[in-house]
Amino acid sequence: MRQSSPGVAKEGLPYIGLGAFVTLILAVLGWGGVAVIALVLTILTLNFFRDPERVTPQEPGLAVAPADGKIVFIGPAVDPATGQVRTKVSIFMNVFNVHVNRTPVTGRVGGITYFPGKFLNAALDKASEDNERNQFRIVDEHGHGWTVVQIAGLVARRIVCWAEEGDEVARGQRIGLIKFGSRVDLYLPDAYEVRVTKGQHTCAGLTVMAALKDQHS
Repeated sequence: MRQSSPGVAKEGLPYIGLGAFVTLILAVLGWGGVAVIALVLTILTLNFFRDPERVTPQEPGLAVAPADGKIVFIGPAVDPATGQVRTKVSIFMNVFNVHVNRTPVTGRVGGITYFPGKFLNAALDKASEDNERNQFRIVDEHGHGWTVVQIAGLVARRIVCWAEEGDEVARGQRIGLIKFGSRVDLYLPDAYEVRVTKGQHTCAGLTVMAALKDQHS
């Protein structure tokens, strides 16, 4: 399982290094205008792959956001892992958001399944079924099952999952990354109620997404 980060996801280092190298070469050749453009692109790439530390709420019975971004859907949907209708919350990440994903709850990672697919706009509802995605189950400390789905988007072309089947994870722990614009779907167990609204912006590992009904009624 992925451990703590120094501030930048290691998957981004080749892109950042290449951008810095190209910028330097262009500057040495005296191509100032192009060098500036390359520098801006390098800075944007560095911004995309940033991986800040987060202080996750520790109150019992809470679930936190698995991704930074904007909530574009809240409602009933068929959980692709169980076939049951559950509440789904979808978070869309644009290219300016942090793209490191985190586990919503403390628990154990169950099955992980990768699905090849299309690269439609991740803000669209049909992206949940048609796009390339990585799906995994987490059974939390109360015995409730969660489904987290990483979904590639219009620009995103690679999903990175650091979790492995059988891993014990803590709430807010890093579990993956989606490169360059994407979406994460979270399917809640029936024992939890949603604590966010459509259009709300979330911070992975910080924003409280849901709470146990019997503890937070």
